[in-house]
Amino acid sequence: MISLAQENRNQQGLGGDDHSFRVCVAPMMDWTDRHCRYFHRLISPHARLYTEMVTSAALVRGKQLRLLEHSQQEHPVALQLGGSDPAELAEAARHGAAAGYDEINLNVGCPSDRVQSGKFGACLMREPALVGDCVKAMRDAVDIPVTVKCRIGVDDQDEYADLQHFTETMIAAGVEILVVHARKAWLQGLSPKENREIPPLDYERVYRLKREFPQLVIVINGGITTAEQVQAHLGQVDGVMLGRAAYHDPYVLARVEAALYGQPLPDRDDILRHMRPYIEAELARGTALKHITRHLLGLYQGEPGARGFRRLLSEQAHLPDAGWELLERAMLPKRAVAA
Repeated sequence: MISLAQENRNQQGLGGDDHSFRVCVAPMMDWTDRHCRYFHRLISPHARLYTEMVTSAALVRGKQLRLLEHSQQEHPVALQLGGSDPAELAEAARHGAAAGYDEINLNVGCPSDRVQSGKFGACLMREPALVGDCVKAMRDAVDIPVTVKCRIGVDDQDEYADLQHFTETMIAAGVEILVVHARKAWLQGLSPKENREIPPLDYERVYRLKREFPQLVIVINGGITTAEQVQAHLGQVDGVMLGRAAYHDPYVLARVEAALYGQPLPDRDDILRHMRPYIEAELARGTALKHITRHLLGLYQGEPGARGFRRLLSEQAHLPDAGWELLERAMLPKRAVAA
């Protein structure tokens, strides 16, 4: 099964070893599952994709290796791990490398209560030495890159010097790529959703980090929604990570491809039709259509008929006999409106 993105990659001489960090799609809990990543790869040949966060305990103690499932079309794709036990993270990283992932990323940025109670995520920014131990253990365990995704600060630990010290500790542990969400996290008083919106963005702090640590590959994340913004950030740092914008309006990835790599803007209907072999194969193995179509709802964002497309899929994809013909029907009203 050859995807639209793979066709594009073949035309450009790009293979599965393209490990650029210029454009990334953020790890997002409950969103960036394997179906979502396959869809995003169709739109973006160059983007580096990330899994939802998987806890090291789930892989090592829970032996839930099914969480590592992904398709070959997703590469380059990174496994994001959550945890704070160096030995456990090292074993989880070995599982990830054996499963074929191109990178292991440690979550030091998620502010949710569930994550804090497990002593991982953003609360670990208060313990850089422990994070360094975790990174070193993972680096000793695998040959693929081990990276860290962090915030610019946490709670009252909000001085540039704190981020500077954290970064120096990561470099000492062997980190070469750092993904920085340009907001601090409030671990008490704000929900995860509020932590994505209320703490102010401070892009300049991330730019300064790149200037002071030029040897690091710095990827900036947070509040980035357009191809123009991506281009502007790339004048200051090495890479840009898109989050919710890439999920709710996935066609933004096509605009980024056009702006950075000269890719022609694909027709949205063509993107959807290239999903057909994947969808039919998944249906044949027992996957319910709704688990795939929930990631497609934003494809026609801002286009005539987008609301009808979303409504039909939302109302009928859960039906037991729902199949590819539902997506064909969902496209028809859109085409009629456009005509």
